Amino acid sequence: MVEKLAEKLGIKFNNIDLLQQAVTHRSYLNEHKDYPLDHNERLEFLGDAVLELVVTEFLYANYPNPEGELTNWRAALVNGEMLAKISAKLGVEEFLMMSRGEAKDTGKARAYLLANAFEAITGAIYLDQKELGYNVAKDFILKNIVVELPEIIENKTYMDPKSRFQEEAQERVSFTPSYKVIEESGPDHARKFVVGAYLGQELIAQGEGMSKQEAQRNAAAAGLAVKGW
Repeated sequence: MVEKLAEKLGIKFNNIDLLQQAVTHRSYLNEHKDYPLDHNERLEFLGDAVLELVVTEFLYANYPNPEGELTNWRAALVNGEMLAKISAKLGVEEFLMMSRGEAKDTGKARAYLLANAFEAITGAIYLDQKELGYNVAKDFILKNIVVELPEIIENKTYMDPKSRFQEEAQERVSFTPSYKVIEESGPDHARKFVVGAYLGQELIAQGEGMSKQEAQRNAAAAGLAVKGW
C-alpha cells in the first residue's frame, strides 16, 4: 500500500519499510503490539534537521537579505501549518497509520500528525538513498517546500498577523490597530477570550483564543481578511 505513496512522492525506495515507518504514529503501536516496525518519531527528528539545513542553505545561497529576514522566511517555510498543507497535498493522510482514537481527530490534531509525517518522510528519504541521501532529500524539499517561498514573500505571510495588520493599516489608512477584550468566558483553567481589532473607533474584526495574545493574533488575521490586505 505504501508503495503508492512512494509513487506520489516520486521516490524509488531501496527499503520501503523506512517509508512505512515514516507514516506510523506512536498510537498505532499501542493497538498493534505485533507491528514489526517502530513509530516515526526518530525519523521525524532526523528529517526536521535535514529540512532546516536544506532551506537555510537555499536562502543563504540565493538571498542577500539580513539574517533576521531569512530567519522569518525559513520559519514560514518549515512551520507545522506549511508542512501539514504540503503533506496533505501529497496525499500522505491516506497512508497514516494511527490508532482509532487518533483517526477520529481532525483539525489541528490531524494537521500536527501530517506535519510530523512530512518530517519523518524527509528523514526516511535521507536514510534510504545512501550516499545520495542528502541530494535526493534536497530535491524533494526544493520541489515541495521551497517552491512556496515567492508566495510567502509576496503576501508577507512570514510576518505574524499582528505585525502585518499594523504595517498595512499604517501604510494604507494611517492608523495603528488597537485591541480590546470584548468577552471572557469559561473556568480559570480554560478561559476563552474574544478580542476586537480596531482602527480608530471602528471595530474591524474579532478573534477568539485561549489567551488574549492568541485572540489578538486571530483578530488581526480576520482584520486582514476583511480588508483584503
